[in-house]
Amino acid sequence: MSSGTIETGLSREAHDIHQALASLQEELEAIDYYHQRVDVSDDESLKDVLAHNRDDEMEHATMLMEWLRRVMPGFDLQMRKFLFSTGSLTALAAVKAATQAPRTGLGLGSLQGKENKEQS
Repeated sequence: MSSGTIETGLSREAHDIHQALASLQEELEAIDYYHQRVDVSDDESLKDVLAHNRDDEMEHATMLMEWLRRVMPGFDLQMRKFLFSTGSLTALAAVKAATQAPRTGLGLGSLQGKENKEQS
């Protein structure tokens, strides 16, 4: 279950994102619970029902992840980088980290350089 902590004064968009993230946490916890129960159950018909329920929760979690991908550009970027990739995930992350310059300030450096070139 999510922590239930939410800041006051959130924009509608931030509140919606919070609700989606909290719901995703709950769906992932439900997947874990069902998966554990499938693993320990000795009754095959119960295992089938529990596995079905677990898979329904996977659908719910995936729908939430897609919604988040659509409204949060950072999720889209990360999903495109890692999902359905092959090879080492940590190596893939290291390649991205090594090619990115460290972030400093407000990220206006490239704009300042462009202005200076245009004024010349």
